Parts: sequence; structure tokens; C-alpha cells
Amino acid sequence: MEMPSRRTFLGATVAGVATATAGMRQVRAAAGRKERRGASRPAVLRPPRLQRGDAVALINPCSVPIEPGDVEVVRGAVESLGLRLVGAPEVNARESAAARAADLNAMFADPRIKALLPMRGGWGCARLLQHLDYATIASHPKILIGYSDVAALLLGVNARTGLVTFHGPMGNSAWVPFTVEHLRRILFAGEAATLCSDSDAAEVRPETRFRTITAGRARGRLLGGNLTVLASMVGSPYLRGADDVILFLEEIREPMSEVDRMLTTLELAGILGRVRGFVFGQCTSCSAPALDDSLTLDRVLDDHVRPLGIPAWRGAPIGHVEQQLTVPIGLPVEMDASRGTIRLLEPAVT
Repeated sequence: MEMPSRRTFLGATVAGVATATAGMRQVRAAAGRKERRGASRPAVLRPPRLQRGDAVALINPCSVPIEPGDVEVVRGAVESLGLRLVGAPEVNARESAAARAADLNAMFADPRIKALLPMRGGWGCARLLQHLDYATIASHPKILIGYSDVAALLLGVNARTGLVTFHGPMGNSAWVPFTVEHLRRILFAGEAATLCSDSDAAEVRPETRFRTITAGRARGRLLGGNLTVLASMVGSPYLRGADDVILFLEEIREPMSEVDRMLTTLELAGILGRVRGFVFGQCTSCSAPALDDSLTLDRVLDDHVRPLGIPAWRGAPIGHVEQQLTVPIGLPVEMDASRGTIRLLEPAVT
């Protein structure tokens, strides 16, 4: 067989590269169009409000098993709200992410269930996101509430469906009067309430240490949760960046050096630079790093947030604290950094 000449070979190679390059341009252009289409947020989808006698599904989406007796403690808290507790099929089992996601899918599909309440946080909730049936969730909107590691579910479900989810108490929360009152106002009464209002300030600010970082007001959709969880989701389709976001964050048991590192991640990813407003809740048991005991939360926030020039404040009762707000993710709000408030612009439930 006659071997092709070097010139013939190079000509064919160049032509092939040109064809491949043109094809790649088409693929990238199509991907860009798809990305731009996908970048638009779904319309706000609000779940029905809770009513006395409604059934609440206890779920265990994280990788931490439930201890004996935990369910009965939660049952008492749920029944005190006038609700009925129903356990997910495998709530007590140490199951795979796919099996835990199947429990969530089943609870969303069950017409008897009106809300999904995780037992606790921990780790592993983000592993469920690729197994959830988002079409079923969107066609059966229900209240999904929790915090800590559960923030992965709250953010992912909202990003994929537009369903308003709720950063608030879980099964193992303290359920103190402050927490219960705010949950009732948001999920039962359907109030377009002002969170952290001046009437609440005397009760919560000694614990939360309210501080204005940059004064001003801003409007946008609430987005946020645990900083570690949110930073770990950067670049995934389950965390939507947008220019209309009021970002709120909380953290627990992380050195300030790690808080600094994770805020840098959000900055480098272009998330911090696009938000309209910023609220930091609680950094519970967050210590200074051994190499610099002067590194405080205020210093970290001043370094990362103050230069943005957007309204920003810290000290909201959001996070790993007994007195917790119920914060609707994906809902339009107005924040006032001078007063330390978040005002819902519409009810979070129908």
C-alpha cells in the first residue's frame, strides 16, 4: 500500500483540525445558548400553607442514622403545632443516597403529605440531588424546611424547580417560642412578614450581635444557607448564580480562616460580586485560627463584603441557634441593613 506523502498527510490533518474546530465552535455556541437559557431562574413556585391536622413527613436525608427515641421527641413538637407526624419508609435505616432520595420523591408524590421535615443535619444531603425527581416535586409543591447540611436540598430544589423552600427548624431543633412563632407566621398564617423587626430586636440581639456592615436597602430573591454547603456547590447546576440575589449565610464550628477561605471561593466564582445585598446570621463556635487569634468574623466580613458597596449586615437569628427564623429561599424580599431587617414582599405560601 502506498504511504501518503508528508504534504498530503499534513493537508488532511489541517483540514481535519479545521473541521473539528468548526464543530467545536458550534458545540460551544449551542452549549452557551443552552447555558444562557438554563441560567434564567424558574418562576417562583409557592407551596400551600400549613393547616391544623395536616400530615408532616419526617425524613432523614443526611448520612447520620437516627437514634432510638428521636422520633417520639419530634412527634411531640410536631403535634404541639397541631400537625400529624408521618415517618418516611426508611427513616430509621442507614441507606444509600439513591434510597434516601427515593423517600423524598415518595413523600412529594403522596397527596396526604403537606410538608417534609428532616430529622437533623450532618452530611451527605448533596448526594441526593442527582437522584431527585424534580418534575414530581414541581407538580406537587410542598413545604421543605431545614438548615445546616439540609441547605443543599433547599438550594438544589429551588434552583431546579423554583419552589420556595425554607431555611428553618428541623426535627432536633429546640422549638422555643421564638422559633415556633416565626414558623407559624410564615407557614401557617402566610404573612408577608418583616423578619428581624425592631420588635424582635430586644429579644434576639443580645445573642446575635447585630451590626451594620454597609448601610442601605436592596431588593432581590433570598438565597443562602450554610457557608460550607453553599461553597461546596459552586459550579453545580444546583446553585444558581443571578444578579437579583440577597445572599444570607451561616456557619458552625469552622475556624475564621476557613470562613475567609470559603468567602474567597464565592468571590472567585463571581457570586459575591453579583449579589444585591448580604446578610450573615450566626457563626456558632467559630474560633480564631491558631496562627492569628485576631482574625474575627467582623474582620473577615469587612475584608470581603464591605468593598462590594452593597447593603450588608450581620447578626440575624439564622443558623445553629435556638432562636431561629423561618427564611424563605427564592422569595422576593427587601432588606434594610441599617435596621437589620428582611421584609418579605409577598407571602411565602399560598
